[in-house]
Amino acid sequence: MAYIGIEQIKDYLGISVDTDNSLLATMIDNAQGVIEAYTDRVFKAETATKYFDADNIDGRFLYIEGYDLMTITTLTNGDGSEIASANYRLEPRNETPKWAIRLDGDAAWELDDSDSEISILGTWGYSTTPPDDIIHACIRLTAFIYRQKDTSSDIDRPMMTGDGVTIMPSAIPQDVKSILDKYRRRI
Repeated sequence: MAYIGIEQIKDYLGISVDTDNSLLATMIDNAQGVIEAYTDRVFKAETATKYFDADNIDGRFLYIEGYDLMTITTLTNGDGSEIASANYRLEPRNETPKWAIRLDGDAAWELDDSDSEISILGTWGYSTTPPDDIIHACIRLTAFIYRQKDTSSDIDRPMMTGDGVTIMPSAIPQDVKSILDKYRRRI
C-alpha cells in the first residue's frame, strides 16, 4: 500500500490529465522508499512473522531491533512452545511503537540450540496508517522528484534515466528532512 495516491499528488501539482499516471505511481514508490530508508521505519501496518535469536535476548528482554511492533498475535519460544500473553508485556508500555518484549513471572526464553529462533506473528509498522506529516512529506518529496524530470542534469537534484529509474541526490529537500528527522530510528 502506498502512503499516498496518484490523485493526491496530481491535486498538489495541479495536474488534471492522466498522461503521467504511471510515472507518478513510480515516483510515489520512490519517494516512499526514500522516506523508509531515511527513517529506518515503515509507516503502514503489515501482519507478518519475524524471527529473532539469542543475539536479541538480554535477560528477560527480547529486543526487536530494526522493527516497530504494534501487536502480537502469537509469540513462540525457541523450543516451539507458545508464550501466553499473560506472561509478557510489550515495551515501552505507554508508547508506540514497541521495541522490546519483557517476560513476566517465571517465564524464560528457551532456545534449544544455536539454530533456535523465537518467532513473533504480529502487526509490524510504526502505525496502522501513515501519520499526516509523513503523508505530507511523501507528497512533497514525490512532487520534488516529479518536477526534476524536465530539468537539466544537476547533481543536487534527482535525475530520471531513460529507462525510468530515479537517481536520488545525496540530500532531500530541507522541509521534508525536517519532517522526517523526528521519526528517524535512534539506536
